[in-house]
Amino acid sequence: MADVTKPIVDWLRERNPTVEDIPDDLDLIESRMIDSLGFMEFILLLEDMIGRELHLDQIDVNQFRTLRSLKEHFLKG
Repeated sequence: MADVTKPIVDWLRERNPTVEDIPDDLDLIESRMIDSLGFMEFILLLEDMIGRELHLDQIDVNQFRTLRSLKEHFLKG
C-alpha cells in the first residue's frame, strides 16, 4: 500500500531540497518546512488530495503540524 502522505512529502522535498528524511512527528511549521508564504499552496495541495475545500476558520493549525496529524485529520481511509 502506498503511503498516503507521498504527495505531501514530495511537495515538501521540492521546497526543502536539503532535507532527506521527514519523520511523521516532525513539526512542519516549527522546522520551517512549511512557511507562511507556502502555507496556502500547501492547503490547496491538501484540498486536491482530499477532494474538498477546507474552511480554515473551522480547523486548528495544529492539525497541519506533522505528517501524523495530517493522516489522522485529513487522510483517513
